[in-house]
This record gives sequence, structure tokens and C-alpha cells, in this order.
Amino acid sequence: MEREREASESGHALPRVNFRPLLFCAFGIAFGIFLYCRIRFGGLLPSDFLLLLCFVLLAAVPLTKKRLLAMCLCLCVFAAAGVLGIHIYTENFLSGKREGSYTVEGTAVLVSVRDGYTEAELDGVLLDGESVQGKLAAVVAGEELRTGDRIVFFANVARNPLPAGGSPDAYDFVNDIRYRADAETYEEGEKGFHPLLFLNAKLFDTATEEMGGEEGYIAYALLTGNSRMVDSGFMTAVRRGGIAHIFAVSGLHIGILYAAVLLLCRPLRRWAALPAIALTTVYCALCGFAVSSLRALIMCVFLSINGLLGRKTDMINSVSLAAVGVLLFLPAQWLSVGFRLSFGACLGLALFSGSLSRLFKRAHLPQFLGGYLAASLSVQLFTFPVMMEAFGYFSVWGIALNLVVVPLLPLAFLTLLLCMFLSLVIPPAAGFFLMFPKGLFSALLFLFAAEDFGWVLTGFAFGAAGVVWLTGCVLCTERVRLRPLARCLAACFAVLLFSLCLVAENCLFGGAVIDVYESGDGMLALVRTEESSVLILDGDLSLADCKDFLSRHTGSIDAAVVLSEEQTRAVNIAAFTGAERVYCLREKEDGLRETDVIFGRAFAEGELAFAYETDDTLMLFVRGIAVKFEFGEVSALRADLCVEKGCGTLKYFLDRDIILLL
Repeated sequence: MEREREASESGHALPRVNFRPLLFCAFGIAFGIFLYCRIRFGGLLPSDFLLLLCFVLLAAVPLTKKRLLAMCLCLCVFAAAGVLGIHIYTENFLSGKREGSYTVEGTAVLVSVRDGYTEAELDGVLLDGESVQGKLAAVVAGEELRTGDRIVFFANVARNPLPAGGSPDAYDFVNDIRYRADAETYEEGEKGFHPLLFLNAKLFDTATEEMGGEEGYIAYALLTGNSRMVDSGFMTAVRRGGIAHIFAVSGLHIGILYAAVLLLCRPLRRWAALPAIALTTVYCALCGFAVSSLRALIMCVFLSINGLLGRKTDMINSVSLAAVGVLLFLPAQWLSVGFRLSFGACLGLALFSGSLSRLFKRAHLPQFLGGYLAASLSVQLFTFPVMMEAFGYFSVWGIALNLVVVPLLPLAFLTLLLCMFLSLVIPPAAGFFLMFPKGLFSALLFLFAAEDFGWVLTGFAFGAAGVVWLTGCVLCTERVRLRPLARCLAACFAVLLFSLCLVAENCLFGGAVIDVYESGDGMLALVRTEESSVLILDGDLSLADCKDFLSRHTGSIDAAVVLSEEQTRAVNIAAFTGAERVYCLREKEDGLRETDVIFGRAFAEGELAFAYETDDTLMLFVRGIAVKFEFGEVSALRADLCVEKGCGTLKYFLDRDIILLL
């Protein structure tokens, strides 16, 4: 406001967007990585350039040589750095040993104990005694393996592929997990001493032994962010309730710990930040430097340095610095859902929390309620498209549940930290110290068993609407200086374009639409017309894969078609997708009684006519078009097939008037 008053008195107009070099550098490197991934992994759309174009046009005003030069340098140089960084990372991911049988040796850095077996991520990997870069995901028999253990086994080692364009998850690529292997037996290797890995294992053992299975898994997840062992039903309810962030070591956890240490070290005055930074760094290392914790750590360091120098802290600069730091050294993190949620939440707070707080204050809401609603809505504005793209749904319960969870989390987290510390120091009294956390988590389990909080927005594809949503948010923030009329017009145009994108993505106006999705060794295809919706399953798939895919495109399906070699398993999975009918080529006993399972070489659903050529090849005939489903090793990309001219874009191979989906 002061700058605007000074500019008005001097007769000079303020720029539409303040020139923050760190923000422009962060935007440049993020867009460079984004563009490279879109081109290399598939899925580049014209709408991908909308946010960049809007940002550049706003930032270029007023048109001065110095401003334009500085802006172009920041954007172009760091975009090139982003492209170079992700290209080098991708080529390194593809390098290394070929698939084959090896003697594997590695140190478990992340362990998930299951019923009768253990999943582990191994670092410091040796294949036949030769050191290789990257990690190896191993599944080994037994439940005795712990974080920090060095193991040796002989197995067939496979390579993980690059992420496919239609897949929302790129976990292996992001975490540099280049290999995978299964082992029925293993031997303990020569152990080195890794203090933080040893402490991580002790936390797990203490939590599970003293608190019991489910409560112990929840406590371990809250402390370390490893929620893989928590009951899947409970985690689904937590995600749909919008509070899954409590089981990811996020900025909230780091902020709580940082603030608590600052308070304890208050007699040190301005130097209190040093022990706070040291302890939060150790805690981040204990949790494997998860990207959300790393972002929060960088922001805390930036805050501390500014405090020592007596400077004001700007949240946008802090978030931008953290983004540049993460993406320069870990460019693949851009594909991580955690990265986008973490930084999106912080940007939402920086852009909207102030204006929303003032709005709620003018509405005479209590200060606490107004502050919470402003923060929560600010976070939801920027994370909404990420949630829809990554998970296929958005929690309606989130705002209400977080109103209770967020204020209680500091108490629960710090209490659990203290109780766990005392339990490690005085093991005989561990049961007593962990009595309160156990009761708290038992109550949490009971609450989510009684109510699944399943009210979510789902059943539709988002597509280009996500970019339009973010662009509209940027135009509506007070950080962009627009006149009230221009802001109102921009908001109305964004709403109109957003609605049109949703309609174009989800509504059928004739013809057929085919959406293809790849998950590991399995493929899914959804064929939709105005009358029918048919799901095609091929390969090794799970019910979760099918439900995740369907949640992004449609609420229900009429039928499912099985191409999988494991026909009985696939039929059972298809039956639980809600399909009224399941079609198979060969008759086998499936154990189903309520689902109509139909066996035969040819069948029809509305205007869709299907015919099996072989066990794993299917022909579709619709309105004079022949489509051949023959999923192989070539990655399938999402695309639309519309029979009527001008209805869509065909992105598959055309061979002898037959469209091939490979």
C-alpha cells in the first residue's frame, strides 16, 4: 500500500507483478523440467503454456529494457538448467546394469513389514560385487528385516522403466529406484554403523512392541512419514478425510519442532535459531530428507538467516529459494505428488491468506476461526488441481476435519516425540510412557472405523482444467495488480474457460472415447460412448489400480472385458469395479455368484462390438471403425478416439484402416 501511494504521488505506475529474481528463477527451472517431462514421457498439450504466457505477460508490464532483460535471463537460464538437470537425471536412471541374475547386496534404508514378507529399498547396492548407482526395491521373505540392515541374496534383477505419460505416479523414477528383485531367502551382510538408520529401526521396534500393531504403525508413520504398514482401509479413510498430511513429514511437523526448540532455547535470543536448525536437520535426515521436510528446512534456514541479519522475511522468496534448491539438485522431484502439494500449499498461503484473513475479519468472524479458514482455503485453492490429477478425488471433509486435527497435531506430535525419547532412554518404562499415545491412536482408529469420511468429489477427468484453475488463481490474487473491473473480468473468463474444459474432457457428444492407463505390468482401457462404458483389463493389475483409474473418468461402468493371462484373478477384480457384466474368452470357475460372467469369443455392449482374436488380443468395432487392443511393451499414452470429424485427436498407429492400441 505504501509503494502504491508513493507511485501515485510520483505519477509512475507500479508493475503488475513485483520483480522477485528468486520467483522468476524458480518458475523458470520448474517450467523447464515440466516441459521436458511432458515431451519425453508424453502428454504435451497447448494448455500447458497458458500459465507461462499469463505470467510473462503480467510480469512484462511496464515494458522497460532492464526489466525485460532481467526477466528473460532468469526464465531462460534457469529453464535451460532445469532441462539439462532432468535430462542428465533421466539418462543416469537408464544407465547401469542390464536385467539378469545377480548376487545382490545392499543396505535397507526404507522398510515396510507385511504379513509374512518385507518390502525394502536398498541403497549402496552391489551386483555381483560391483557397485552400481541408484536404489533397488526388494521383496524378501520374513518380517525380521529392519532399517539399516545389510543383506545379501541371489535373484533375478529387473529394470524399472521410465514413467508413462498416463501414469500419475512416478515414485521409482523420482526416488532413483532403478532395479527391483524378489528373494525367498537372504543372508545378513557385513554391517556398517549408520546412527540414523539404527535409530529409525529402534523407533519402529519400540512403537510396534509397546503399542501393538496398528497403533504402533500409526505412531511410526507420524514420526517418520513411512505409512506403508498402516492398514490400507484406515489410510484410504484418512486420505478421503483430507488429513493424510499428518502422516507425511511435512512443513507442519518441521515447523512444530523448529518452534518448540526456539521456545526452549529462548534464553539464547537471536542465536536460538542455531540449535533449532541443527535439530530439525537431524530430524529431516532421520526421515530420509522427504521433499516436504527439505522444503520446510530450507525455509527455516532462510528465516533464521534473515532474523540474524535483521531483515524481513518474504514468504514467496522463501518458497522460491526452497524450490530452486530442491529442483537444481533433485530435478525429478517435480514429478512427485509430495513436491507439488507441499510447494502448492505454501504458494497458496503466500498469495491468498492475507486477503482472505482481512475478508473474514470484516465479516466479524472470531480471529482463530477466520485465520484457520483463510489458511485452509488458501492451501486448498492451489492443491485442488494437484489432488484431482494425482488421486482422482478431492476431499469435501478436509476443511472440517483439519479444523480439529491441525490445532491438536502439535500436542500429539511433541508428546509422541517426548514419550518415544523417554522410552528409548528408559526401555523398561516404555509401556508406561507410550500409554497416552496408544490411547490417542486407538481412538483415531475407532473414529475412522465408525465413519469412512467418503464424501469426495470424484468421477471426472480434470485435464487442461487444472492449468486454467491455477492461472485463474494467479489472476485473482492481490499480488497481481489489476483494477477491480479487470480482476472481475479475468475471474469470470477463467471460470468460463474452466467449465468449458471440464465439459470437453468429460462429456460425450457422439462417437467413442478411449482412455488408456498403464500401471506397472498392467494396462487398462476405458471405452465410452453416450450409451455404454466398458473397461478392458490386461496384465498384472489390482483392484486399487482399477478404482483409481475409474475415479478419474467415470462414476460407473456397464461391463468389463478381461485379457489377462491370470483370468480368474482378473475376473474377480473386474467384478468388484461395479461392472454389471464381465466378459472372458475361456470358461473357468471363478467363484462368483452375484456377478454375470459371460464367456465367448464375440459380444456387444450397446453400439460397441467386441471380438477376441487371441487370448491377449481384442478387436473393437464401432461406427465403421476397427480398433485393435494388443497391449505390449510399448508404453500406452492417454488419447481420445472420436469417430465424428473434429471431435478429437487420434494419437495411435493406423495400419490398414485398423487403429492399433499398443
